[in-house]
Amino acid sequence: APAWRTSPNSMPAKSMISRGLILHKKMIILVNGMIQHWYSDGLRFSCTGCGGCCTGEPGYVWVNRAEIKALADALGLRVEEFERQCARTVGIRKSLIERANGDCVLFDAKTRKCRGYDARPRQCRTWPFWASNLASPADWKEMAECCPGCNRGRLVSYQAIREL
Repeated sequence: APAWRTSPNSMPAKSMISRGLILHKKMIILVNGMIQHWYSDGLRFSCTGCGGCCTGEPGYVWVNRAEIKALADALGLRVEEFERQCARTVGIRKSLIERANGDCVLFDAKTRKCRGYDARPRQCRTWPFWASNLASPADWKEMAECCPGCNRGRLVSYQAIREL
């Protein structure tokens, strides 16, 4: 990957231009000759526990072996039981199963909570700081219209976001 994509902070603009890299103008900005992500001052987020990120449109919640084991332990199941009840194979990977309405199999509709919250997979722990939501201010704004915890609560630093 280009250095500017993996760098935790920024790279000199001149260096970027001299390498002939094309910059996604929405994702990064030029500040004092340095390229920075648009969210370099951090973003506000505080989970409200609404469950919106666990419900709705279908998709994949990728889980690795360690996450499957942790979730199985959290639910008091053997790994094999957890995989049979809660996971599906997609190619060579595993994803949590969704119910017919799109809800995650771990989402409890009565309590509106995740049954495996303390052991939730990385994909769930890093919401809403996914690359697709951070691609541009417009993408963040669109996602924030559906997520009541976005743009509220504590300021999550740029460094903390990059470390997720």
